[in-house]
Amino acid sequence: MKNVTVSIDEGLHRRARIRAAEKDTSLSAVVRDFLIQFAEGETEFERKKRLQDEVLKGIANFSGRDRASRDEIHGRRS
Repeated sequence: MKNVTVSIDEGLHRRARIRAAEKDTSLSAVVRDFLIQFAEGETEFERKKRLQDEVLKGIANFSGRDRASRDEIHGRRS
């Protein structure tokens, strides 16, 4: 197991330690859980690629034939 050193100001350390104690855990456990979730999550590139793929999939079947007429768009009666 590796040790990681993080520098934070005393006020943040105190508030984080109190919050961890309120959750009946240690500050080390909170940081470890955060790093596990962070490391397992998708990268910014992966997130953008996924969103792009979703958008492209949504417009893949677009057809100009499905367009409304000018009169329909403006709510005019034929």
